[in-house]
Amino acid sequence: MKKEKNRSTRHERSSPEWTRREFIRLLAGGIVSPLITRLRPGEFPGPAISNDLFWIKNIPDNPFYNPANPNLHLGLDSLLYLMADSGLKFYRSETYHYLAGPQGLISRDDVVLIKVNAQWKYRGCTNSDLIRGLIQRILDHPDGFNGEIVIIENGQGRGSLACNTSAAYGDATVRANANDERHSFIYLVDHIFCDPRVSYFLLDPIMGIFIGPDDHVTNGYRRYENVSYPCFTTALGHRVELREGLWQGKGYSSNLKLINVPVLKHHDTGGSEITASLKHFYGLVSMADGYSSYRHYAGLGETCGKMVVSVITPVLNIIDAIWVSHSSLTGYPASTTFRANQLLASQDPVALDYWAAKYILFPIDNNSRHHPDFPGIEKWLSAACEIINARGGLKDLARGIVVERVTKNEAEMNAHSTEAGNFLHQIKMSVFPSELSFVFAGSRAIRIKEKEAFLSFSENFPFRWWAESDSDWLLVEPASGIGKSRIIVRANASGLDRGRYRGLIYIYCPDAANSPVLLKGDVNIF
Repeated sequence: MKKEKNRSTRHERSSPEWTRREFIRLLAGGIVSPLITRLRPGEFPGPAISNDLFWIKNIPDNPFYNPANPNLHLGLDSLLYLMADSGLKFYRSETYHYLAGPQGLISRDDVVLIKVNAQWKYRGCTNSDLIRGLIQRILDHPDGFNGEIVIIENGQGRGSLACNTSAAYGDATVRANANDERHSFIYLVDHIFCDPRVSYFLLDPIMGIFIGPDDHVTNGYRRYENVSYPCFTTALGHRVELREGLWQGKGYSSNLKLINVPVLKHHDTGGSEITASLKHFYGLVSMADGYSSYRHYAGLGETCGKMVVSVITPVLNIIDAIWVSHSSLTGYPASTTFRANQLLASQDPVALDYWAAKYILFPIDNNSRHHPDFPGIEKWLSAACEIINARGGLKDLARGIVVERVTKNEAEMNAHSTEAGNFLHQIKMSVFPSELSFVFAGSRAIRIKEKEAFLSFSENFPFRWWAESDSDWLLVEPASGIGKSRIIVRANASGLDRGRYRGLIYIYCPDAANSPVLLKGDVNIF
């Protein structure tokens, strides 16, 4: 896979070994004080930063590529495989799966919140085809998913998960950001999935309700410092209290995960300038909590950083750059949008916003106000970076978050990129059992025996395969097929003398990385 140049740097220094007494003496003499004062509040001593970004390009206009599972999205799947290549596994599981690992992001019993932009419609909201693919991937957890997926949004009084908001448009027609504009977020839940494990919750109706720390029933908001966060009960009865976790009656469980999926776009002139992962995520606060004026825009960076580091850290931020609204907030008219067909993801929202602005949004029309070094962006991006690092960073291995310090220094970003679909060359096939033994008694009439084997792929793709035997006495049926299959292997001892015979069946699949696989046949005639 193609990788962007790794610009990360590492500085190694040998540290003198001082005793405590020597250190105090040197400190009193002013010798080591420069080493201490060099670290400002919020800075971390230790290894240099190298935060991963994952960039998918050239997603096809029709991203649904697998007839065996029509909800799978080629761009999203390419992203998850690219992440897995670098060790960031989507599934938390001990089961063998290329996307799974013991420190993965999503466990089988998690409640997964997917934060979308549904304050607007057309191309101003998150692409629902992408969300469709993300939901399917969670449901396909290799251990079997028995948690809940909840699509959430706070449109601050003008949001609609039906993608029919009339604010700024003058009409209430459904216009989802999807190949089929009928496919709103509610449509996905009610018609595409029709699964009790998939639901939605619009926060707009509860944004003016404020509750105390002991209220675990009312749907509303809690205040924390100068931000606020939602507490609500899902369709399956899970009590989500965003900062604390899932309320269990006497305490909280930690299996609450949030995936942040903003659409990349222009926001305004003189405010935040752009919307990417941080600005999108800060939209979860209630603007009715008394701090709306401060957030627009003197306290924008502080609010963004505080929501990410002190309320809940998304396990993954995925920037939807399939359609980029480069000159409108609303994603309308079409002339203000551009089909970029890209995705960009990271656990570092600061690096993510910097990279998306510089390398996706800015190049569309070279608007200098969209460049991350533009003072209007640089100010709030720096403020968010500083508060996140000052409060200890984001690292939380129990939740699969490996990023500690965030950065807007490009030299500390490690960008991996690939074309959509390249991961298909990593799919492997296997046959079980891989060896079959047949025993014949020379004096008996039975001269043909059969056993079964199972052919499978590391993903459920409808790949074509065929089988060839190197021995006339070892046959396989069917001799070809599509996708995972049950096959019958026959050993024909007619015409064979007493002794031991070994044969091989070669199973070919041009789309599998390990083609051919071998099925061994062993015949013993006595």
